Amino acid sequence: MYLAQVHVIKTFRKLEEQLYVSEQNKPMIVVLAGADTPFRHDTDREMLFPTAPQESNFYYLSGCTVPSSFLLLTFQSGTSLEHNPDIQLFIPKTEPADLMWSVPPPSLEEAARAYQVTRVAHPDTFIDTAGELKALADASVHVLPFDSSPFPALPQNLARTVSKANITITDRLLLPALHRARLTKDATEIDEIRRANTISSRAHEVVMPVLGQGVRRTIVPGKGAGVDRPLLPGEWMIEKEAEAEALFISSCRLEGAVHQAYLPIMAASTRALTLHHCCNDCEFAWGPIKPHDQHNHGYLGHNDEMRFIPQVLLIDAGCEWNCHASDITRTMPVGNGGKVTPEARAICELAAMVILKPGMHWDAVQLLCHRTLMRGFHRLGIFYTPESPGSGSWNAEEAILASRVSTAFFPHGLWHSLGLDVHDVPSASAPAITGAVLGHASFYTYLLPRLPLEEGMIVVLSYEADRRRRASLPDMRRAYVLCVGERAPVGHHDPPGGTASTRGSPRGSGGSRKVDADADVELLEAVDAAETNNATDEE
Repeated sequence: MYLAQVHVIKTFRKLEEQLYVSEQNKPMIVVLAGADTPFRHDTDREMLFPTAPQESNFYYLSGCTVPSSFLLLTFQSGTSLEHNPDIQLFIPKTEPADLMWSVPPPSLEEAARAYQVTRVAHPDTFIDTAGELKALADASVHVLPFDSSPFPALPQNLARTVSKANITITDRLLLPALHRARLTKDATEIDEIRRANTISSRAHEVVMPVLGQGVRRTIVPGKGAGVDRPLLPGEWMIEKEAEAEALFISSCRLEGAVHQAYLPIMAASTRALTLHHCCNDCEFAWGPIKPHDQHNHGYLGHNDEMRFIPQVLLIDAGCEWNCHASDITRTMPVGNGGKVTPEARAICELAAMVILKPGMHWDAVQLLCHRTLMRGFHRLGIFYTPESPGSGSWNAEEAILASRVSTAFFPHGLWHSLGLDVHDVPSASAPAITGAVLGHASFYTYLLPRLPLEEGMIVVLSYEADRRRRASLPDMRRAYVLCVGERAPVGHHDPPGGTASTRGSPRGSGGSRKVDADADVELLEAVDAAETNNATDEE
């Protein structure tokens, strides 16, 4: 059973932190609406989404995926509701006319057994139940933002009912409280995310050998394959982005994952430069055909002498497991005998060794990665050094960082939070920053939580070098998932260098801008040591 009560109490605690002390012992009520089943415009056809149908905050507090449901929560410190909050779930009735067409919702008895709630009822009693809240003196009602279309709408007569009960209703505090509560995960959430990542990792591993076998011409279709009959799974080859997508999703479904956490990205050749290339509608680049000519399907299957030009297939895809997301990026070599080119390998090996631990502020890690990239580009000759012929101090590391040119090669943040959403809890991950900034503000533009790490955070770590400025080098991206406070990645795939974090007590809060100097020094010393070892190995 999903442990909803733990999340409900945690969320109310985060609500209390935003209230004046004089208000913290008063009754608090939360009202949430679950997602409705979406339909195509002006038709009765359900929309097919790759992601789970339930609104994430609703699921976090209930574990319920039944569409068109409502949730009513009551909590009060200093009373029995502090440790046993009232959790009332309202699910739709079964309509006899719909039984022929749709899967019915669970009965009230089935829902009471399936969900950790105090009471289950139908929505037609929701307003009457809300009206009974007038018995709670000085209570406040908290809802998600009224004017925000991403959230399911509450019943139109709820506000009128609450106003009659002389209860204050606010939409300012609940979303920040939910995001702060969801930012750190408990053991059950970590297990769910680990399962999603394990399934996704195996799906990546399914695509890799099929891609390689096709390139090596070791897949031999049977008689009539693709002509008199469809290709069977063992005869599939990957020549197009869509074929890689089909294989990835099939592998996830075979392991029981119904939804994808986001639209899968299968980007071949120079299309890997587009971070969200979700259309997956192109073929690989063939030589000597130009890279953007996409009219050469069928060469692998017909044993033609045509060969792929050296390129990459970037797969950024992950499934959901029980509404919990995964996010994995792998870049696979295509052509060149299935091996990465020397230039691509050199870029991949620039990844820094970073020691993560609770209390470390991520701004320091982000700045360090820009430094590591610049050092690597100096070593590879992509950037001149001050000692290069005709060069000077303007090509020193600090001067390059001050010029902000590194943002062209490292366009977004090193990590993002992961949980019920693939880019999880944005308001808690990126609080308003005041005071001094480490480096230039452009280093922290996209997908970057800017706060100290806390034990139990799930983060997706990304290494990226964007080759827009140097087209002869292919784009290489990798990502893996790490739980702060654990010693191994959250999933069935290995990180591209680097170590998992060490255990420690949480320090700092999401809104703090103060950076731990000791943590910064330790981090920089570790990276400098790693850089020295790398240089020694090369010599």
